[in-house]
Amino acid sequence: MPHEVIMPALGMAQDSGVLVAWLKSPGDPVKAGDALMEVETDKATMEVEAAHDGYLTDLQATEGEAVPVGNVVALISETPEGSGNAPRETPAQGRGTGATDGDCASLPEGRQIIMPALGMAQDSALIVGWSVKPGDKVGADDVLLEVETDKSTMEVPAGHDGYLAAVLAAEGEDVPVGEVIAIISAEKPDTPVQRTRADAPAPVAAPAAKDDAPAQDAPEPAPAKTPTAAPQPAPAPAAGDRILASPKARYIAAQEGLDLARLVAQGIAQPFHVADLDTLRALPADIPSAAPAAAKGATAQRVTADVPAADFAAFAAWLAEDGVGTDAALASFAAAALHGAAGTAGAVAVERPGADATVFAPQPGQPMGTLEPADTSPALVLRDMRRTAIRSVALGAEAVPVLILTTEGDRLCLTLEGQLPPAQAIAMIDAIAARLADPLRHIL
Repeated sequence: MPHEVIMPALGMAQDSGVLVAWLKSPGDPVKAGDALMEVETDKATMEVEAAHDGYLTDLQATEGEAVPVGNVVALISETPEGSGNAPRETPAQGRGTGATDGDCASLPEGRQIIMPALGMAQDSALIVGWSVKPGDKVGADDVLLEVETDKSTMEVPAGHDGYLAAVLAAEGEDVPVGEVIAIISAEKPDTPVQRTRADAPAPVAAPAAKDDAPAQDAPEPAPAKTPTAAPQPAPAPAAGDRILASPKARYIAAQEGLDLARLVAQGIAQPFHVADLDTLRALPADIPSAAPAAAKGATAQRVTADVPAADFAAFAAWLAEDGVGTDAALASFAAAALHGAAGTAGAVAVERPGADATVFAPQPGQPMGTLEPADTSPALVLRDMRRTAIRSVALGAEAVPVLILTTEGDRLCLTLEGQLPPAQAIAMIDAIAARLADPLRHIL
């Protein structure tokens, strides 16, 4: 089945991106993580990676074209020929419809805020909560809301100064990428709008053409779905018994009354994701649940650091010329830092939003160019969030330490979370920071 490649929203203030260049030709094979195209926003030009293996087919946008966020620009197919008949989307056909024509008159004027795509494989995100009340003043860098994907919970900035004049989606609602969720106006609104997606007016139908035939009664529309309150999450278990699951998987499980502990009893690897819920639903009713075998008494640590981003970016580009991927370089540096701090070698899982994790098991002294994905459990998870709008991440306890990479201006920010003893946590983040700041000195 082909996978759609969409124009991602790389920030809340972005409603379109200019496709600067295709980095692959139609019919070329691609792997998840390969640079697929260059996209330009009003802030930067960046590469967008493929989220799936396959062949690039059915290109729907040309170089130099401005494409609305959420529009399909290509397919990744199982064969080089692709579908051969994919329709080209116009801006009016994109996924993010926002307010309907019949709705525009009832909404205040201002800048539309859309649900951003924080990964190429992300179709929607769940609104956890709004940080600003309708009618309140907001700054461009203020946190506007929290959203959940299948990978994490993250804060999203407003992107504009002004007043939150309209909130068009409620907490607990799953919103498609590119859909308008709020409006920020320059002036304080007299009557701010607050509603759910279910409350949005239906599109106004075009008037029927006149003819001599008698008019037929139109079918009665289906009754509008009554919005229901978002389910309250179940009380979290004790720290030592915590079940590790993505926020979206945990939310859906609570909504459907599914017991994640039953997956633990079956030996399914944690953390659990949405795909694991299909396994849970298929379990016989007589399969018991079990408490997770998480280590007790461990204290979570959180250590941060930041280094200039330019040297590692240049280093990664240099490696790419020799066919060495960035994931392999990050895994090699992280494994070396972990070994130096904790005295143990271990595999590293490299994750990006919207893509499956890749596990590497570097051995001491092994060159980066010889690393291959490994089928083993990681001792460390490295979440590369550099190409997203994420500025900070605060997740719950996880089975292994987690190193998170984000960017702030021209700085590369590192956050280490996990159950490492304080001295080891400090030593590790100091070691990985040194490698990312001056990678050529530490290349294997």
